Amino acid sequence: MTSGLGEPNLVAITGFFLFIALSLGITYFAARRTRSAEHFYAAGRSVTALQNGLALAGDYMSAASFLGIAGLVALSGFDGLIYSIGFLVGWPIVMFLIAEPLRNLGRYTFSDVVAFRLRQVPVRVAAAAGSLAVVAFYLIAQMVGAGKLIQLLFGLQYEVAVIVVGLVMLAYVLFGGMIATTWVQIVKAVLLLFGAFLLATLALARFGFNPLELFQAAADQYGAGVLGPGVRYSDPIDTFSLGLALMLGTAGLPHILMRFYTVPDAPTARGSVSYATVFIGLFYLLTFILGFGAMVIVGQDAIRDIDAGGNMAALLLAEAVGGPAFLGFISAVAFATILAVVAGLTLAGAAALSHDLWVHVIRNGVASEKEQLRVARVSSALLGIVAILLGIAFEGQNVAYMVGLAFAIAASANFPALLLSVFWKNFTTRAAQASMLTGTVTSLLLIYLSPAIQIDILGNAEAIFPLRNPGIVSIPLAFLVALVVAKLWPEAVAAEKFSELERRVHLGETESS
Repeated sequence: MTSGLGEPNLVAITGFFLFIALSLGITYFAARRTRSAEHFYAAGRSVTALQNGLALAGDYMSAASFLGIAGLVALSGFDGLIYSIGFLVGWPIVMFLIAEPLRNLGRYTFSDVVAFRLRQVPVRVAAAAGSLAVVAFYLIAQMVGAGKLIQLLFGLQYEVAVIVVGLVMLAYVLFGGMIATTWVQIVKAVLLLFGAFLLATLALARFGFNPLELFQAAADQYGAGVLGPGVRYSDPIDTFSLGLALMLGTAGLPHILMRFYTVPDAPTARGSVSYATVFIGLFYLLTFILGFGAMVIVGQDAIRDIDAGGNMAALLLAEAVGGPAFLGFISAVAFATILAVVAGLTLAGAAALSHDLWVHVIRNGVASEKEQLRVARVSSALLGIVAILLGIAFEGQNVAYMVGLAFAIAASANFPALLLSVFWKNFTTRAAQASMLTGTVTSLLLIYLSPAIQIDILGNAEAIFPLRNPGIVSIPLAFLVALVVAKLWPEAVAAEKFSELERRVHLGETESS
């Protein structure tokens, strides 16, 4: 089929500017309320369960979800669905283990929880390193998707497109903070759910609204292998490693964990996860239809011709079933998706730099509200520049795959320390620091040595580390290091404070934290 992608699309451009105008309008009103660090990071803790549930969904349903998974399924069939399932099954862990302790123990970042009964400086330095590594890899995926999208919609060079996205995102993060980001994420979640549902409905209409006929058409066209595992992930160890990273990584993502500080209390935090699970579950069911619909209706060759990573499959499907106008609408929705997630990531990274490193490490916890806000905005600007550079460097990578690597870092660097600090009395400062640094360094090193970098980016003939996802090595190693170090170097003060931590977890005395 001949695609209009790459030609300026009036509907898409109009939708693009409407969303920009809406987000800047939200930013204007939010900026009038953003007068303190609590407003900048946590929206004044005034967000309701439904609002936060939608915002969580908006933050989580990223370019990887909409563009990347649809592309992976379209090019790989059943194997691409491991991302849909993996992204979804992490939520019960967040709901039952993480949501309540986070809200009751922390203020702005997850390291508030880890450092609650431990020595502040070493824990926050290690936590910031892990968080920034996660944010960087997650930003790569969003900026690659955004750059390709804007390049095709406006006919701009890829590099220019990435810069445009970065500048727009920075505008409302710098001035509106979490209040603006929350409302942009809510608007984006509603748009994305509506757009994906409409796109899936139009695709299924070609097959009598019967998903089984769609799957049969895929098997007829590309062989029965597309309906079973083994096309993309033939190594069971690599597949298990990816699944482990996706399942545990959700509970270590700094931009997701940060959202639990925007609600007034722990019951609201749990309620928001319930709402988010419903919205996210519905969306990931739709990705099944979008991926196989693109495979059959658009065709794999046509998808690869537009983008080697398959990231434009959903947009090509929209054009095939609804014409240029519908392509324009879905493109605008995809842009809203990316912009909202990039904003959340930038805020999380800024919190790690300003709240964890500047306030608690450099300034020893003594910094005025004005100073904290200024440092947060400078940090956001620096991260925006980093996001632009990374987006340019990783052009052509599948965005879902890149997010899978971010999940591996989160599951290795953040999740073990977060879990053990809340539930293990004998956890210590040295154990937390060693676990987080081990998880961060090991996952980054193995990613560098993996086929993703050695073959796909650097063009080498083979990789030193054979697995594409390091989770199966780096996650258990982070837990093991934590256990060994805690046993070798016990910390009496940390153990004594465990009863206070338990009381806070259940009673929610957070304001004095």
